[in-house]
Amino acid sequence: MLKKFKLRTLVICLMIFFFVNPIHSFANTAYKTFTEDGYGNYVETQTAYTVRDTIVKFGDELFRQASDLKIDKNGLLYVSDTGNKRILVGNKNGELVRIIGEGVLSSPNGIFLSEDDKLYVADEVAAKVFVFSLNGELLAEYGRPDSILFGKTSTFVPEKVAVDRRENIYIISRGNSNGIIQINANSGQFIGYFSPNRTTVTPLTVFRKAIFTDEQLSRMISMVPPNAHNLNIDKRGLVFTVTQGERILSVKKLNMAGLNILDMNVYDPFPSSIDIGSLDNIFVSGENGFIYEYTSEGNLLFVFGGRDDGRQRVGLFSKISAIALDENDNIYALDPEKRQIQVFQPTEFANLVHDALVLYQNGDYRESKEPWQEVIRQNSLFDFANLGLGEAYFKEENYQDALNSFRAAKYKSGYSDAFWENRNIWMRENIINLLYIIIALVILKKVISRFERKYRFWCTFKTRMNDKYNLKLVKDLVFLKNLIRHPIDSFYSIKYENKTSYLSSTILMFVFFILFILEKYYSGFIFRTVEDGEFAIGSDFAFVAVAFLLVIISNYLICTINDGEGKFQHIYSGFIYSFAPYFMIKPFVIVFSNFLTFNEVYLLNFTNFFTYSWVAILIFIMVKEINDYSVKETIKILFLTLFTILIGVLLIFIVYVLISQMLQFFISIFNEGVYRFENR
Repeated sequence: MLKKFKLRTLVICLMIFFFVNPIHSFANTAYKTFTEDGYGNYVETQTAYTVRDTIVKFGDELFRQASDLKIDKNGLLYVSDTGNKRILVGNKNGELVRIIGEGVLSSPNGIFLSEDDKLYVADEVAAKVFVFSLNGELLAEYGRPDSILFGKTSTFVPEKVAVDRRENIYIISRGNSNGIIQINANSGQFIGYFSPNRTTVTPLTVFRKAIFTDEQLSRMISMVPPNAHNLNIDKRGLVFTVTQGERILSVKKLNMAGLNILDMNVYDPFPSSIDIGSLDNIFVSGENGFIYEYTSEGNLLFVFGGRDDGRQRVGLFSKISAIALDENDNIYALDPEKRQIQVFQPTEFANLVHDALVLYQNGDYRESKEPWQEVIRQNSLFDFANLGLGEAYFKEENYQDALNSFRAAKYKSGYSDAFWENRNIWMRENIINLLYIIIALVILKKVISRFERKYRFWCTFKTRMNDKYNLKLVKDLVFLKNLIRHPIDSFYSIKYENKTSYLSSTILMFVFFILFILEKYYSGFIFRTVEDGEFAIGSDFAFVAVAFLLVIISNYLICTINDGEGKFQHIYSGFIYSFAPYFMIKPFVIVFSNFLTFNEVYLLNFTNFFTYSWVAILIFIMVKEINDYSVKETIKILFLTLFTILIGVLLIFIVYVLISQMLQFFISIFNEGVYRFENR
């Protein structure tokens, strides 16, 4: 009886522990799952999809160089079995249903199932697009268009195909960079080219075209834009394409006009296939074995998978040629090298994210709060959940909680909107008190000014301190304000009246560094360019010091060999003191950036432009006055200084590379010595 009581007590304690303190651990898989944080970085998260099954054949029919995969309304799988010149149709249990295209197809590559239950097959060897019924009957075939608009030299080697509701066929042809070929399925007429990719022209390309001959340009890499690699069409008729080698625009969501309406930060450099889920989520596979899930707007939810190292681990791939989703959003990934289809099913965590996303996309923001909060409770680094929660709070006009959620999500646009609303509320509640404070400060200033004019307390104090201590350094630092009012006279005083010193100039350079640090790390969140917790004070100091010294030394050398009258101290002090507007204005810019939103960003941009333009004018006047140059000579000196700076940067880079290689050489020798010593 006592033993039964102890056993019962132990079971109850274990149940209380696991139910009151739930443990959310990552699934034990061969791959990791990541999501995207607000800065566009990968952050590990709970496993979103696990492998449910693996299909290696349909009946007794094995896959050979399979290149494409589609799933119909009844859940049947259509596999483009390219190596065997056929289309295999099977169910999810791996049973063979039928074979399509034997004796007709030569090299079926891309396939597509239209809404009117037809199978379109792109055959690159036959140079045709074949149309079959789902029972395998050949209905039609489309060859190379004979329209003049198609182009005499344009190639027609169909690789991938898709069809919209209007029965317009979209064909990707190998080597045809004019765009996606459009053919009307009813008439067979060529409609035109749809959404061609564009080449990104870099400054280096423009420079090469300006100086290279036609022969040299012909030997360079072709500037022809890459053709789309794969495509798909969703239920609304929007065309999705993936392109290898285009980087930022590797995944596109095209409207009827062929314009990309997708904004995506994280992408695979070599995408191979694309499909759309039941929630309008976008699924993209990469040739290197990774599978990406995005929202309909391009926000990354999950990325998982990876390349198998030969150990045949479940969930990893040698290569992915196609992915497809069924009605339950299970992912079917086709690996042509392993000759198998791996089936992934969403986990509870992925379903929780999807449930919240459905409510969020349908506008049920209040109902979406609870699932978003549960996602955050399970993974506080899942920034998209914070974004969704922030939107929910914002719709409820709970602007303070929305501000906190947007800040946690690093979502600057939402943070700006919430801050705008919070600021308006604060202004309405405190405008009277704010006016009282301003009036009191104005009155206090006038009283202090009147007392100073009558009793001259401050003037007397400064005179006594100067007579007693002869504060030369303080005078040199205060001389900075003269650059604002009388720049020409101030540079004359620097040159002939010794109004500055090395010490005061160095102190001001250190002040510049402090302001640089404050602007970089402590500006307002929406104007900050660094990530939270990112500090590199040492490299920042080295950058500022090297930049100042490089400019000053380069200008001094150029002025010296061009009969300049300025000494090094004059140029050193004059250059640093030329930043007087920066010292005067920048502190206010840093402070006010914490109270402005994107609606007032033009004020910040104008102030910065005005400040740096003023500094540039003072530097021009400094070079002219200290060296006694004419305007024309000053312009020449400044261009020569810029060229010298460029040479200096190049030399610094070369020295850096040489030192790095030398250190790597010594480290490799040391490691080799340690290895030989341990294995002797």
